[in-house]
Amino acid sequence: MPTPTSIKTICCYCGVGCGIEVSRDVRGKLSLRGDPDHPSNRGMLCSKGRTLLHVVAARDERLRTPQVRLDRDQPLGRTGWDQALGHVAATFRRIIAEHGPDAVGFYCSGQMLTEEYYIVNKLVKGFLGTNNMDTNSRLCMSSAVAGYKQTLGADGPPIAYEDIESCDSFLVTGANPAWCHPILWRRVEARKAADPAVRIIIVDPRETASCAGADLHLKLRPGTDVALHHGLARRLWETGAIDEAFIADHTEGWAELQAAFAPWTLERTAAECGLPAADIAQAAAWLAGDRRFLSLWTMGLNQSSVGVDKNATLINLSLITGKIGKPGCGPFSLTGQPNAMGGREVGGLANLASAHRDLANPAHRAEIAAHWGVASVPEQPGLSALEMFAALREGRMKAVWIIATNPIESLPDAWGAEAALRAAELVVVQDCYPTATTAFADVVLPAATWLEKAGTMTNSERRIGLLQPLVAPPGEALPDSVIIARFAAQMGWERAFAYADAAAIFAEHAALTRGRDCDISGLSHESLRIDGTRQWPAPALDAPAVPRLYTDHRFQTPSGRARLRAPALLSRSEPLSAAHPLILTTGRLRDQWHTMTKTGRVTKLRDHVDTPFCEIHPDDAGPRGIRSGDIVIVSGARGDVQVRAEVTTTIRAGVVFLPMHWGRQRGGERGRANNLTSPIYDPVSKEPDLKYSAVEVRRHTPLAREILIVGGGAAAWAFIAAHRRHGLADRITVFGEEPLPIYNRVLLPHYVSGHSSWASMVKGGETELAAQGVAFRPGVRIARIERKAQEIVDAGGGHHRYDVLILATGSRPARQYQGPLPAHGVFGLRKRS
Repeated sequence: MPTPTSIKTICCYCGVGCGIEVSRDVRGKLSLRGDPDHPSNRGMLCSKGRTLLHVVAARDERLRTPQVRLDRDQPLGRTGWDQALGHVAATFRRIIAEHGPDAVGFYCSGQMLTEEYYIVNKLVKGFLGTNNMDTNSRLCMSSAVAGYKQTLGADGPPIAYEDIESCDSFLVTGANPAWCHPILWRRVEARKAADPAVRIIIVDPRETASCAGADLHLKLRPGTDVALHHGLARRLWETGAIDEAFIADHTEGWAELQAAFAPWTLERTAAECGLPAADIAQAAAWLAGDRRFLSLWTMGLNQSSVGVDKNATLINLSLITGKIGKPGCGPFSLTGQPNAMGGREVGGLANLASAHRDLANPAHRAEIAAHWGVASVPEQPGLSALEMFAALREGRMKAVWIIATNPIESLPDAWGAEAALRAAELVVVQDCYPTATTAFADVVLPAATWLEKAGTMTNSERRIGLLQPLVAPPGEALPDSVIIARFAAQMGWERAFAYADAAAIFAEHAALTRGRDCDISGLSHESLRIDGTRQWPAPALDAPAVPRLYTDHRFQTPSGRARLRAPALLSRSEPLSAAHPLILTTGRLRDQWHTMTKTGRVTKLRDHVDTPFCEIHPDDAGPRGIRSGDIVIVSGARGDVQVRAEVTTTIRAGVVFLPMHWGRQRGGERGRANNLTSPIYDPVSKEPDLKYSAVEVRRHTPLAREILIVGGGAAAWAFIAAHRRHGLADRITVFGEEPLPIYNRVLLPHYVSGHSSWASMVKGGETELAAQGVAFRPGVRIARIERKAQEIVDAGGGHHRYDVLILATGSRPARQYQGPLPAHGVFGLRKRS
């Protein structure tokens, strides 16, 4: 009998990093609640976090054993761990010998634990000898990383969540935290409720759920964020709202910034952004004076071909007002994934080095090499995510190892991602569930997931928390770090990867951070288990807590001054055209996560929105003859999708929206937004332009088909109603064996007993069916189906051709009876006659 126990862990969805308590009773039953002592969520959980045990319970769908295929024409076959990893090791050695180390690469995930990130980074950069280790954080946070480094000198969010409780003005741009960071947003709402003087400004081309509590919504034209930031900077300057002493003492680049924002008067900014000038002036006023303000942003700024410029010009606003390093103030990038921060700390991107070191600095590379016991680490940045898949397509890269992510659904230009994996010599996919990507794999490795392994994650406020296991992985699945260590042993590097457990990996990682801005050398798994979470830096266990950075106004730049950036307004996005005149933007839904690998398996989460859709403004829908509920085709240069239209004024005219979650496994490729998205990326961050693609939308008008329905019961009526709701104009004919209108046979016992009238059972006669454009053939029994000829043959010898055949005949007499069953005389009936 299981021993009752309880552990504390961290939610594995967004970057808020909510604490969770999971308990197991004597019967082995698990229960879950928010951790009331955790400083991030204080016991609160969102819909996704509350249903994590549903994901844990979905074991029937898990990957359980290693699988290999030696020929793409063959199915994957079960094998042992030694055989699978031995095959991968032999192939890697051959490819590296023939083409060099840059012919292989790893594509990982912001959902990996820090220890897993660290060991992969060490393996790839230290032992395989390539910097080709990138992650899906490239798709969400790399512009924020570059923005922080360009302005503040280091990739460190400078605020703490507690700053929310003392903030007076929230500038939320390119983010919908009410749905994407809901527990953090509850704290913002509570702050506003506690002080009516608090103001919330939302900048977004869509009216999202976050706008419900906003005082001002700036519904800007996509791609004009830099103009808005410059316009706000000029307005703050011309109204005397800048901190001249702070600018003089603690920044550099002020003259260049002045020159950059000088042309951006209220009127010009308003015209460029498509906003009222008075609203821009009001937003600036709420950032001015002694009002403490936080800027919060995420994918709307990051996922852009000018994402770094957007980040840097937004951070400028905190710097020129001197509102950084103080309670309630600062620029705050909302991390999209649970451990994108931890991955950045270990250097887990192709252009990063461990512990916020500089890859171009020879001394930094030497420090890393000495720590790992290797001669050197490569100097040149590796291939970023999109570059990696392009290299696979072009044959420059031969093998890719994908861990905990689903690029076939999540990368822009999804068809190009598919072509890349088809072109590769070897595709290894390491995951806990089968995905659209595992279908392209030559080797599939089953991984442990949340509640099955130990490790750490760092949330958006630099807070490190420990995840502890409570259940064993199913089948032969292993933690990612164990899999990588076993592979390293197969490559001959067993001694360098002989870790006793995840705590030992953390200790090695923590030692490498000593003396860095993200120093966590004072922490261990044991201290985190006993003392709870901790924000970095934490150079010693008894070191004072550091809730916010830059309180001394000394920044991580050579001069110690923050750098004001002054980029011009540029557009690198896909141009609109007569063929594709609308801007497509994409985003998340409240109850879903990424490509629904986990959340798509939870019924109550799918029930929120169960099918993909396209939001379109009435001004765009009307001329195209589109109404809400119509099936529309959204098309672009790279592909199309076919989804349901939602005509709404919540989106800006000229812009359409698709949710990002659907793909091959959930609803089919016809709902996959990344069929359309642009592979153009920011030249600095290499983050793709997922929020701006040129598209057209048209009403789907398929050729009318001949649909025959055999069976004149309630199922036939339900199909007709559902089909017509989608506006489909197919010709439908119903064949009913009884010479009666369509009625609900399930209720025949009620009719016979007198509890239901005949009229209440009838669904549709000839008049009702004619109104639906349906031909009804009562009293015609169908004798057989001729599939090759696509015909059905009735009992009289008549032949009826079909394009689609629906068999709605039922399989046996209905025996259901609602209410008290009479003592005698009621039988299961199939026909009224």
